[in-house]
Amino acid sequence: MRITFNIHWRYAGLVYHLALRILNNAEEAEDMTQEIFLTLWQQCRYDASRGSLKGFLVMMTRSRAIDRVRLQKSRHRRLQRWRTAIAHPTDNTPLEQAAKGEATQQIRNALSSLSQAERQVLETAYYEGLSQSQIADHLGIPIGTVKTLSRQGLKKLRRALNNSTG
Repeated sequence: MRITFNIHWRYAGLVYHLALRILNNAEEAEDMTQEIFLTLWQQCRYDASRGSLKGFLVMMTRSRAIDRVRLQKSRHRRLQRWRTAIAHPTDNTPLEQAAKGEATQQIRNALSSLSQAERQVLETAYYEGLSQSQIADHLGIPIGTVKTLSRQGLKKLRRALNNSTG
């Protein structure tokens, strides 16, 4: 099914108002509305046998808007941590520096025990602050695969770090 001009005008208000309610920002809601319909037009993943187009658009809008809110909060927290670190640099003692270096090496060793795919998913989540659905889109893999790789990678990291400390 290809999106038509009529479908856009029929559901644009619904998508916009839902995005506005979640994002609390008119410009972002407009951008999200445009993104939703562009995605629908380019990658039409709508399956009429699974429900109405209205329900599909509501779920797609809700998911993407919540992902965007989470990403913004994550970026805000990182920025706050960075500002705090700049404003209050810590003067580590040589012992603290050595302990930090040892911990860094343990983490590097633990990360090297992961498969390339597991490491890529975890690094994208933690360093870029993307949600699992955004990682799936970014890497072009199913969200179920992202969840599996994330879960397996975290289990391996936990085991590796527990073995290196105790």
